[in-house]
Amino acid sequence: MRIISGTHRGRQIFPDKNFTARPTTDFAKENLFNVLNNYVEFTELRVLDLFAGTGSISYEFASRGAREIVSIELNYNHYSFIKRTIRELGFKNIQLYKTDAFIACKKLKGQRFDLIFADPPYNLDKLRDLPAAIFDNELLSEGGIAIIEHPASIDFSDHPRFSEHRQYGSVNFSLFR
Repeated sequence: MRIISGTHRGRQIFPDKNFTARPTTDFAKENLFNVLNNYVEFTELRVLDLFAGTGSISYEFASRGAREIVSIELNYNHYSFIKRTIRELGFKNIQLYKTDAFIACKKLKGQRFDLIFADPPYNLDKLRDLPAAIFDNELLSEGGIAIIEHPASIDFSDHPRFSEHRQYGSVNFSLFR
């Protein structure tokens, strides 16, 4: 796993051996960020990273100069790894919280984020409820983008805020506006 671009471009990140998260592949991450280059100005962004896992997406936004990143991770080992990595990389613009993503959405209600990224475990029972957790709690700013990574078996195209679907290898992203 590596940081694709920005101040920490090329920096390798090595999760602990006991890691159970499935990080977004570098191939998928690079393609997604190439698409985002056309949609957003990274230095202006306030980002919410739900199910942060390894922290890879948060590091990528931080490296590209995002104004603020709020990262949410429930698993203690993953949280500890992210916390340590943030310190090692010297990122001051990432706030990390150890809590459930759905609880975090409720607690953050009304706070507005320009970009929301969610990479839940593919076997998460409430995966289909993620758009509601984001939009019912008014987390996305006007003109913002929410991105949910999901297995091919999930189709969000019937959601009223669905914008587009992107697939890179076996990784699927649904974008909402």
